[in-house]
Amino acid sequence: MNLYIKNNTFWFELENLTRLFFPNEKITVYREFSEVEAPFIYAELSNIITVRVQIGGFSEESTAPLSNDNSADELSTVKLLYQSLARFSEINQAWGLLTGVRPIKLLRKVAAQKGEGGVDDVFLNDYFVSPEKLSLAKLTEKNERKILALSKPESFSLYVGVPFCPSRCSYCSFVMSSVERAKKLIEPYSKLLCEELKATAEIASDLGLRLESVYFGGGTPTTLSAEQLDSVLGTVNKYFDMSTCREFTVEAGRPDTIDRERLNALKENKVDRISINPQTLSDEVLRRIGRKHTAQQFLDAFSLARECGFDNINTDLIAGLPSDTFDSFKNSLDTVTNLGAECVTVHTLCMKRASTLTTEGKTLNREEALTARKMLEYTNGRLMSLDYIPYYLYRQTRMVGNLENVGWSKRGYESLYNVYVMDETHTILACGCGGVTKLKNQRMDYLKRIFNFKYPYEYIDRFEELFKRKAEITAFYGDNTVDY
Repeated sequence: MNLYIKNNTFWFELENLTRLFFPNEKITVYREFSEVEAPFIYAELSNIITVRVQIGGFSEESTAPLSNDNSADELSTVKLLYQSLARFSEINQAWGLLTGVRPIKLLRKVAAQKGEGGVDDVFLNDYFVSPEKLSLAKLTEKNERKILALSKPESFSLYVGVPFCPSRCSYCSFVMSSVERAKKLIEPYSKLLCEELKATAEIASDLGLRLESVYFGGGTPTTLSAEQLDSVLGTVNKYFDMSTCREFTVEAGRPDTIDRERLNALKENKVDRISINPQTLSDEVLRRIGRKHTAQQFLDAFSLARECGFDNINTDLIAGLPSDTFDSFKNSLDTVTNLGAECVTVHTLCMKRASTLTTEGKTLNREEALTARKMLEYTNGRLMSLDYIPYYLYRQTRMVGNLENVGWSKRGYESLYNVYVMDETHTILACGCGGVTKLKNQRMDYLKRIFNFKYPYEYIDRFEELFKRKAEITAFYGDNTVDY
């Protein structure tokens, strides 16, 4: 698809919108050109706004008045293009022309500017969001408020990355190493991670920061042995001030990494929330996506976690997985809710560029999008009927059906960390591979990012360099004050 831009700076927004309708095509943007070549999208600002679309037998030109307000003209241009592509494709995107990751944050911003009454007008008439998705967004935003209110100017959360998994899932693009290939790195990595945690705790203490939540992600943290888990988790408990910590989560994600010894190590180290993530309870689909465990192993791991005393368990499911059907997805969701999982996070399959599915040529198509929509419609109805509430929501590019990921929970079991990281509420201090420290300037609503190394071998070989990066945290906060 050729995208021609003339006399405007909206190429990034127009390219993202075009990708909603042509997710599998290369989009070439031209800002300097003498002629256009079909198929094309053409957007020009002169004395009026003009958008032309010519694709196959479809040809349409739309215009709107020029306002000389750059943001208003951008919205008008994007709206014209969305309406043309919706007519061409006969698809009304569930989230309309929105392409951003954080629609709930956008909703909150609109409400602050235009009041609660103005939200409907903007989301329905300017952004073309469906009434169903707007209702979901408003309910999610309402449920977030009490969690956001807990955060203080000096608050922070701790993220700890463990970049090892039993195997790589076909949809995954996270930086991780399979245990089979990186087994010799796990022990030195664990020891150095403890050293980084100690240094980070000292910085947090010196700055007078207040710990709200801890989240161990990855990868799969429970690829560590029980002894390694005890050492790393024990370091957190020993060196951080846990007296203000409201939540301690560990992703025990893969059922094939869960045993009684590991669960006891988590419990003894004050972990009060875990995730056990089947993604699907169809053995056929599990094999298709490279998950080396069965549905029964998930059921056994869930039962064992209950036996070990865990009363706040999240389970992840993915709508739109290859070869998954509506009936199979329905069975997966019904099963985890019948188990009484306190949280159910339902993701939509995202075709990330680095995933095996994408590199092997898997593409998005209309039928899969319609099936995924049906899956999410069932999810919303089923979980609301059981009094689960949506408490956080985010989106990604190249999602099947341009849909969303939603965290649902029983009341009182919402994950604070998930809300804080999606809202960018306060500072996140990150340790371990793939971690990104996000330092929040509350007064200016500004984030500074500090990146850790991506790969375990880099982390081990260049560990001393991390301490230079850690110095940026103290420099950011200046003279040890957080009220700035």
